[in-house]
Amino acid sequence: MPIMLAPLHQEVRVMKVLTDEKTKKHLESLGIFINAKLVVLSCVNGGVVVAIKNGRLALDHEIASKILVA
Repeated sequence: MPIMLAPLHQEVRVMKVLTDEKTKKHLESLGIFINAKLVVLSCVNGGVVVAIKNGRLALDHEIASKILVA
């Protein structure tokens, strides 16, 4: 499921990142890669705030729709 549909405040695992290589490398540098664990803190109008490692990251609707989690 896309990350914006994930349940709030529960740990999920990244299964796929459906973007071009440049964007995928950027997300990897931020800690979003296959099998990474993160927690969805909020989801408003498709934009998502996630907790990953020791920080928080805001993702817009376009990017959030391309990150699939389980």
